[in-house]
Amino acid sequence: MKKIFIYLALAGAFTSCSQSSKTSDMNPFFEAYNTPFDVPPFDQIVNAHYLPAFEEGMKQHLAEIDAIVNNSEAPSFANTVEALDKSGDLLTRVSMVFFNVKEAHTNDEMDQIAETVAPKLSRHRDAINLNEKLFERVKAVYSTEGLQLGPEQQRLLSETYKGFVRGGANLEPAQKEELKKINEQLALLELKFGQNLLAETNNFKMVIDRREDLAGLPESVISAASEEARSAGLEGKWVFTLHKPSWIPFLTYSEKRDLREKLYKAMYNRGANGNENDNREIINQLVNLRLQKARLMGFDNWSSFVLDDNMAKNPENVYDLLYKVWEPGLNRAKAEARDMQEMIRREGGNFELASWDWWFYSEKVRKEKYDLDEEQLRPYFELNNVRDGMFTVAEKLFGLTFSKLEGMPLFHPESEVFEVKDADGSHIGVLYMDYHPRPTKSGGAWMTNYREQHFRDGRDVRPVVSLTCNFSKPAGGKPALLSYDEVETLYHEFGHGLHGLLSRAQYRSLAGTNVSRDFVELPSQIMEHWAAEPEVLKMYARHYDSGEVIPRELITKMEESGKFNQGFVTTEFVAAAILDMDYHTLTENKTIDPEAFEQISMEKAGLISEIIPRYKSTYFSHIFAGGYSSGYYSYLWAEVLDADAFEAFKETGDLFNPDVARAFRTNVLERGGTADPMELYLNFRGKQPGIEPLLRNRGLL
Repeated sequence: MKKIFIYLALAGAFTSCSQSSKTSDMNPFFEAYNTPFDVPPFDQIVNAHYLPAFEEGMKQHLAEIDAIVNNSEAPSFANTVEALDKSGDLLTRVSMVFFNVKEAHTNDEMDQIAETVAPKLSRHRDAINLNEKLFERVKAVYSTEGLQLGPEQQRLLSETYKGFVRGGANLEPAQKEELKKINEQLALLELKFGQNLLAETNNFKMVIDRREDLAGLPESVISAASEEARSAGLEGKWVFTLHKPSWIPFLTYSEKRDLREKLYKAMYNRGANGNENDNREIINQLVNLRLQKARLMGFDNWSSFVLDDNMAKNPENVYDLLYKVWEPGLNRAKAEARDMQEMIRREGGNFELASWDWWFYSEKVRKEKYDLDEEQLRPYFELNNVRDGMFTVAEKLFGLTFSKLEGMPLFHPESEVFEVKDADGSHIGVLYMDYHPRPTKSGGAWMTNYREQHFRDGRDVRPVVSLTCNFSKPAGGKPALLSYDEVETLYHEFGHGLHGLLSRAQYRSLAGTNVSRDFVELPSQIMEHWAAEPEVLKMYARHYDSGEVIPRELITKMEESGKFNQGFVTTEFVAAAILDMDYHTLTENKTIDPEAFEQISMEKAGLISEIIPRYKSTYFSHIFAGGYSSGYYSYLWAEVLDADAFEAFKETGDLFNPDVARAFRTNVLERGGTADPMELYLNFRGKQPGIEPLLRNRGLL
């Protein structure tokens, strides 16, 4: 996932020191960082530095805007559009640090700062987007015929103009005032949704104090639960939480059906428990406010407004893709459910398969069909080996090398830092990595930037990228052993990281991952393909204890079972994407009960009762807090691209074909948003992608 934070709209913390409210004599944001590679000086930043830096950043940014507006020279690309792209350095710098650190390691004080600054940033953003004199200058440049601009300059001009229009610049004065109020409310509601979800995730613990209630659980899962209990002051007990590395293994292996149900319901009831962290009213307000904003902007619904700026262009195209995949996926899921129900009957069970049974019985069916279970694989997926193998893939594809840096400023002691170099030894960028769950970290996995690549005064300013995950921790005296799903997730986020690291754009607003929502997942998802290739597995999948390379027998079982359970995986994903679209294609404001709305949406689609959407509404942070509203489909849209793109390598018979890798790097990874996404893809592939490779990869053809 590529997280989008509030500050990014302007351009289209743990620290190892005290968190005291007392400010230091010198605010680190107000001077050159003076750190290796100019990374943020996390060891010098305290919470008290943020608000003054935000205030000064907004003040400086507005002064820069005034200078553009009051320039006595006629509007030109250089003195207006280019100057605008270069403005706001201080504000961008503090925003990137604050919001990234807040997601990775928040505290009450940071949450309060976020609540204070969110409406200020919204007002600041609107003060620029709705600045009539500034827009007139941009429009004057945009309307000038015969400008001698290069392709990237032309792209910046068109995207800047479009950004103003989509920001409300063409609205009437009264409409602009209404838009300002809506934007401020949206910023606060989205922030609150995420804070509520983190609190709900942290507030639940299933405590087990009887050994017999651990029946079926592998020793690694039991050890992790024991250590979780110990850290919670519950020595001698076992604790399971709502973080994925805890609840998914429990549902997969626990023989205690009542406890599986208890944990699963706690997971999917997050944000719907009638307490101070309830997200239902927030959803109601968000959906209605988004519709109001879309109508102000001249669109029938929020999806139409969002998609007008994406590859999909309109809701009809999204629904068309979703239902092309939905029907074969649902049919396969029904067959999978029948297999599991038959197993329940054979075992003497007198109950119908429920959603909290799926992980348990699908794992049993997989074991029966393929003689393979997740715990056979984990010992071969030690975190450091997986990471190093991933780095080797990047070296073989793009010539990159990764050197661990010691003594660097860290936003959390568990994070680690690497310098990334190109094949010729030149500096590419800096990569932070942060792997494991903690109560102060948001759930999921994502890539962000602490600095985006761009050119300034002829100098290529290289990026600082961060990958943040929530993977299985070391437990029972063993290192961190990943599930294969976690391996794929790491490769996925690394793909986003490469997109940011390899950027070669002139302008910050067009660099790296600043692309349309349904294109940004192409670089991340194509990287997942390499993770399971036998040639690559032999590079990194080594037993954590013996060092033995993963046996060919296990690789064969992985290959044979690779398309197993794809009905479920496809159906739960597409269900969530349909739910997202159904919320945001509403054309009339109304009071929304998310649970009732979700039920109607899923009944209309034909979802079977044994499966729920991957994200139910009240914890669907992608669309209500993470910048993916009307965009969750984008993973599937990008899968059409990534499946077709990986075939370009497979067709040559060489997973690391240098010509194909070079074409992908130069036409996709380095280009950012400097051209239309489909143009970039066609430059790489030479043809339009089809849906068949996607269906084939999922075993649905």
